[in-house]
Amino acid sequence: MVKSVAHKAQSTNPHLKGGYTQQEPVPGTIPRGYVPLHFGASEEGLVRAGKELINPFAEDAEVDVARGKVVYANFCLVCHGAGGKGDGTVTKRGYPPPTSLLLAQAIDRSDGQMFHIITYGFKNMPPYASQVDLEDRWHAINYVRELQRSAVGNDADGENAPEGEGEL
Repeated sequence: MVKSVAHKAQSTNPHLKGGYTQQEPVPGTIPRGYVPLHFGASEEGLVRAGKELINPFAEDAEVDVARGKVVYANFCLVCHGAGGKGDGTVTKRGYPPPTSLLLAQAIDRSDGQMFHIITYGFKNMPPYASQVDLEDRWHAINYVRELQRSAVGNDADGENAPEGEGEL
């Protein structure tokens, strides 16, 4: 082993199958750090994600809300607005307003469904899987839940419920 020949990755190698040093990965191999999600970008996938995905950071919400606020400010604020009402800056430029995250239909969504929506997109919302890290998606959800709790807490009688009839 100490004096074994080191073959370059792209070179020929008579000792290996196919004659090349670089080999195809074993079937089922996934990249380091990649977590496969077995849900499609469909209504069925959304429903399944709602039942099967559980927020791994739900218990330690204080730290996650702080990180979630940063993620929300970087990726969500321009559409959903600072308070989550769907009044972000892009709506002032003619883009259709997203559904308010403070509506009952958004509050009733499970964390798994929200994760699926961030990952695969839904209706007018594009997918953010390539922009937002897997853990940061959960942190953003925790921050949205905090926005929802504070909105419900400030409006216990429902008089100032956000307007909008869009679907989430």
